[in-house]
This record gives sequence, C-alpha cells and structure tokens, in this order.
Amino acid sequence: MLSEFQEWHEKKSDIESNLYRTYFQERDIWWCSIGKNVGFEQNGKGKNFARPVVVLRKFSNEVFWGVPLTTKIKTGKYYVPVDVGDGIQRTATISQLRLIDGKRLYQKLGYISKEVHLELIQGIVKLCTLNKNQG
Repeated sequence: MLSEFQEWHEKKSDIESNLYRTYFQERDIWWCSIGKNVGFEQNGKGKNFARPVVVLRKFSNEVFWGVPLTTKIKTGKYYVPVDVGDGIQRTATISQLRLIDGKRLYQKLGYISKEVHLELIQGIVKLCTLNKNQG
C-alpha cells in the first residue's frame, strides 16, 4: 500500500504534466491540490489532496498568492473570518499564505467580496509587521 506521501507525489506528477491552465483572478475561491505537507503545514484532503484557497494576489497567468480556507472556526492573529455568502462559516489561515501555481486549481467554488479581500490583506500586513513584543 502506498503511503500518503507516495500517493501525493504521483498526483503532483500528474498535475505537473497537465498542459491545461485554469483562468483565475483575484478574490476567486478554488479547490486547490495543495498536497500532503509536513508537520503543521496545512494539508489537502481526499484523492486530490485539496482544500479551498482564496486567490489573494495574482502575479501572472501562472502563479498567485493563495490563502487556504477551513470550516473550523478559529480566532486570533493568524486567522480571518471569510464570508462567501453561502451560510457556511469559513476561516482563512493567513499564516499559511503561499505561492501557488495555477495548475493546482481544478474547481471554482466562488469568490469573496472586495471588503473581505481587503480584510485578508490587512490581516496579512498586520501579521507581517507585528513587533515580537506585541505577541
């Protein structure tokens, strides 16, 4: 039986070999194959090793900064509540911000409002500018 890491590496090879590129834009929410990760890094789930991510900042047609979402409600400086308008409470884990290739995207879920997008950006800026003594 293959370990989850071996299964993920096979899936990652399939993603890399795919020539199709998904069109995405800032504020979109997509299912994204983020993978089987190490330690406390956010993992994907299921056969696609996926979780929803918000396209925070698009750099090109190939890559963007993505923030993973969770339905576990969390609070604190590392989390921002995200309302998609479907009645399901979600939280963005801003400490897990990462550069993502668009090849990992496979199903659009929706988008966030301009206001929520701004709250995410402000949360990340605040997180990056925290003084160590501010806790």
